Amino acid sequence: MTRMNTDTVSCTGLAALIIAVFSPVTCPAQQTRGAYKDVKEMPPGFVGERIQGLLDTINANDPEVVRAFVEKRFTRGFRSFAPMEQHIDVFQDVYSRSHGLEFYGIRKYEDPTPDSEVVVILQSNLTQGWQAFVMNIEAKPPHRIEGLQFAPARPPSDLPPPTTLTDGQKIKELKSFVQRLVDADAFSGTVLLARDGKVLFQGAYGQASKRFDVPNKIDTKFNLGSMNKMFTGVAIAQLAESGKLSLDDSLGKFLSTDWLPHAVTDKIKIKHLLTHTSGLGSYFNETYMESSKALFRQLDDYKSLISDSQLAFEPGTDWQYSNTGMFLLGVVIEKVTGQDYFDYVRKNIYKPAGMINSDCYDMDRPIPNLAMGYSREQASDGGPPWTNNLYKHVIRGGPAGGGFSTVEDLLRFDVALRSHKLLGPKFTQMVWTAKPDWNSPDYGFGFGVRGAPDDRSAGHSGGFDGISANLDMFLDSGYTAIVMSNYDGGSQAVSAKMRELIGRR
Repeated sequence: MTRMNTDTVSCTGLAALIIAVFSPVTCPAQQTRGAYKDVKEMPPGFVGERIQGLLDTINANDPEVVRAFVEKRFTRGFRSFAPMEQHIDVFQDVYSRSHGLEFYGIRKYEDPTPDSEVVVILQSNLTQGWQAFVMNIEAKPPHRIEGLQFAPARPPSDLPPPTTLTDGQKIKELKSFVQRLVDADAFSGTVLLARDGKVLFQGAYGQASKRFDVPNKIDTKFNLGSMNKMFTGVAIAQLAESGKLSLDDSLGKFLSTDWLPHAVTDKIKIKHLLTHTSGLGSYFNETYMESSKALFRQLDDYKSLISDSQLAFEPGTDWQYSNTGMFLLGVVIEKVTGQDYFDYVRKNIYKPAGMINSDCYDMDRPIPNLAMGYSREQASDGGPPWTNNLYKHVIRGGPAGGGFSTVEDLLRFDVALRSHKLLGPKFTQMVWTAKPDWNSPDYGFGFGVRGAPDDRSAGHSGGFDGISANLDMFLDSGYTAIVMSNYDGGSQAVSAKMRELIGRR
């Protein structure tokens, strides 16, 4: 399967952007590659030929052109990574959200990338935003493509500094931008921009249900994907703040051996789970994919998926995004409090924050005002080019992701954090501060962290088929940017635009 990634992110096999067949939750923290500059010319020889061929294939927006390109130009191993139809779906989705891409240049980093890797910078015809192809090409003839990632990209290095905008100008540009995406059917969902807790702009677009022609509203509930990790991180911080556990406690202190053997859990500390440095991976494995989703509702139901987990590295020595690690923090919460995880979060996070439309709902029950997720996929019978995600996703979310919320509730969560309704100042700072000393340079406790020391932002994204959401809390300037979408990758262009606009001050 052709993968999606970014020129500033290091993660693979996740639902960060368009396709997610291995994990219902998204890639989190932005892990930047550092300083760069862009060379505005097409490389000579086979590298330029592969770039141009890929670009022509995207812009043709023709399944048969994609099929021919993949069969001829991909290595056998990369081609067989996924069925041909999934390769085609990714190429067509890239086109549907860009309306074509224009070549800009080749990105070079101060820290050199492997010789086989080429980072190509392009501009979207629809959004005017910046995209990247990260290509790995065989050094020997026939120079086939052995790896490919499509990605949002940081702006070219040679662009002039952006002009300053007032909040009114930012709102006007944001409204125009979102409407352009909506008119192209590239966005469905809700958008909210606030400053110091006060809403500057909010809007709802598209349909919560295509089958019944139900429009999205500002209080429509959207799936959060991995954004639930923030709530789990705050819950653990609350227990640490109250002295009910220590961040240096071992996982083995709380877990019985029917979850994992002590040989594994005694090595892992609570702080490792919070920062994705435990060495654990994801419980969304083959067993889960082949099982009925109705089997997994309470945390104990997941034991069979986790009990065989192995460590990829010694805890604390490296970073690897871990759904299993964050899920097990939910088990710790139940052990420490004697409460059901879901009840604890409702009582100690949702209620004090005033989050009236947030929870991990059972998807086989009729939940009012909840958006169905949609993926663009051309039907073989020529019908509408959409499939819903009802039979793909978890039946009930949990500590690692899959719950529901609204843009209004996420703003309430942001305000509650900043005003210390959920945690005192010390632990609030702790959850949204990166932990480079623990090999977590871009992630705090359930929060991704980005920006310069005087221009920080914290939050999380979430994604899967038909799920795309993001919260950015700009800690120094006071802005809050929230996007929730029921389209694959739908939040990303809007979130990127909001970051750009917020930075123009």
